[in-house]
Amino acid sequence: MDGLQSQNAGVGGIAEDAEEKYRALAYDTALSTLVAVALYVVIKVSLDGFRQWRAKISVLVVGSGPVGLTAALVAVRSGKVLKLTVLDERYRTALLSRPQQIALDPRSVKFLLGLGVDFDNMEGCWHNDHFFTRIGVFQEYLLSILEQKKQRVDVKVQLGTKFTEDYLRQIPHNNWPRVIVVADGSCGDSCSVLGISSDYTVESCHAYGANATIERLDQRQVPTPEIRAHSLYFDLSAYGVEAFREHRNQTTKPGFHLKIYGTFRNRYMALVCPASDTKMVRFLRQTAHSSIMKNIFHQSFNAYKTDIEPRLNDVTLHHMQCSRRLFEIQLSHRRISAAYIEGDNVAVTVEGEAARVLNFDTGCGVNLGMRGLESMGTFIYRTATAVDQTDILEALSAKMLHSRQVAETFKQTGLAESMYE
Repeated sequence: MDGLQSQNAGVGGIAEDAEEKYRALAYDTALSTLVAVALYVVIKVSLDGFRQWRAKISVLVVGSGPVGLTAALVAVRSGKVLKLTVLDERYRTALLSRPQQIALDPRSVKFLLGLGVDFDNMEGCWHNDHFFTRIGVFQEYLLSILEQKKQRVDVKVQLGTKFTEDYLRQIPHNNWPRVIVVADGSCGDSCSVLGISSDYTVESCHAYGANATIERLDQRQVPTPEIRAHSLYFDLSAYGVEAFREHRNQTTKPGFHLKIYGTFRNRYMALVCPASDTKMVRFLRQTAHSSIMKNIFHQSFNAYKTDIEPRLNDVTLHHMQCSRRLFEIQLSHRRISAAYIEGDNVAVTVEGEAARVLNFDTGCGVNLGMRGLESMGTFIYRTATAVDQTDILEALSAKMLHSRQVAETFKQTGLAESMYE
């Protein structure tokens, strides 16, 4: 009996030893697996981080207007560009001699400050946190910044060079840019060269407007803050329209908004009102008398101009060009604002007026183009570090979504920011 118990005890001890060894082996195996997985993750993350850090691409920007040159600056600042090429069919003289003045709103100013733009070294003036400068001055400044970046990035600015199919054929296949930014304006044809559809979505901004422009050669070409006036009504009683009776009607929407902008030499005016069916609005939308709008702009300018500039007289009035009547303000934006050229592994994005354009000039067009560039840095980074085609397509999808959001936001609040407030 004692022998049997001793035998059972021996068997039990062997079983316990085997179980202990099994536990130790399982523990060692689990620990080894965990260490191996952790080591794999660390190595993979390190390699991915190193690959992303080393990832560099070439970028081609078509168009050297304010939006195109800002896009080029975004590309350089992304840290993911090895080679940057900027094309424009215009030569430097034609590019920088344009008389238009641009107004950079606070949001655009903040965006440009983040790109290293030093407004203290740029000819212009400040007013209500807006910066006003001539378009040529702005472009010249951005070109100078790009010149300074040549030590870090291979920057090539090719003015007087048109983007065509012949230009693309001359690029060796292994030297094709990874990203092409099309910013050649509303009349450019670079998208058609790349096979991107020219279909636009046209949407109403729920407002009516008219524009006027006048050039006075005896005045200086200096940046000037814009002038705004609100709740304007016009005496059209001579044409059978009694505005003041409608003005006293509490259900009538607020009147017209006026903006005077540009340099003293090249003056521009924008007149806008929210969409309504008042007698005055109906009349100004349907009138066949082109002199009515000219008289409205004439009187408005003389009433709200700065004290140091001369009034419009009969001579200068003769040279004024303006809309014949009020028209519906509409925003057109490209249905396809980004594309992928699969065979050549090229991502294309469309920016500025090539992507979205307003049929009404408020002087805020550059700001609308800047909105689209706010996602450009992220897009270039994601494209440069993409592992496969899926990653590139996801980056393009996000870029298109942002472009649509820019158009939708402007349609809802753009005129309020640029005209009504």
